[in-house]
Amino acid sequence: MFQNFIEIIILSAIQGISEFLPISSSAHLIIISNLYDLEASSLLIDISLHLGSLLAIIFFFRKDLFNLRYNYKLLFLILIGSLPLIIFGYLLYSTNLIHHLRNIKVVAWTTLVFGIILFFADQRKIKNNISTNLNIKSIIFIGIFQILALIPGVSRAGITMTAARFLKFNRVDSGKISFLLAIPALIGASFLGIKDVFDQSIQINYLVISAVILSFLFSYITVKFFLSYISKFSLNIFVIYRVVVALVIFMVIYL
Repeated sequence: MFQNFIEIIILSAIQGISEFLPISSSAHLIIISNLYDLEASSLLIDISLHLGSLLAIIFFFRKDLFNLRYNYKLLFLILIGSLPLIIFGYLLYSTNLIHHLRNIKVVAWTTLVFGIILFFADQRKIKNNISTNLNIKSIIFIGIFQILALIPGVSRAGITMTAARFLKFNRVDSGKISFLLAIPALIGASFLGIKDVFDQSIQINYLVISAVILSFLFSYITVKFFLSYISKFSLNIFVIYRVVVALVIFMVIYL
């Protein structure tokens, strides 16, 4: 029982921290599952972890979301930007192709390659902001990039920020665009998971409740820290982290 709770803490930390940093939550979960046999891990726990992250991002941006009733343009753009990921995600999920991508070698290469791409994107000059420059053309560009997040190791936060920085949005606005796009993405992921859960015999217990609460806390703290950090510093530290993680995985695989 105690071991399961410790595992929930670990899984919540991985989900809450890596979901909103440009380092890929799915990659870290795959790495951990390859290293350890986690007894607490299950479909219901996965849904609980995503639900905690979803509630955290909604709570953090509650004022922005509430103000969307006055800003139909931004609401429309977020919905349009989310469509490519939702459509392709459903296709990959319904055909089971998504499970073939959950490979440690895939994670190693995507962690490295998309980390390097993030570095070059972050060198772009700052020119644009959400209020005046986010339009249908730019959100579709970011939305198409977000499709790549279906590949483990790419990082949804990382690839959306990469696209936004290529479009010369400042880092904080790039982060906000990424976080707002996370809401439909997390809703979609939770919906697909819940659909499968209904086909199983489920039991809500303290581990499920703990997963939601802990994931919420880790996610909220991470979002708050990240937006504060990128208002002052570049994304280089996350690029370095990705390169180091990729190199470690390569050594484990090939040495």
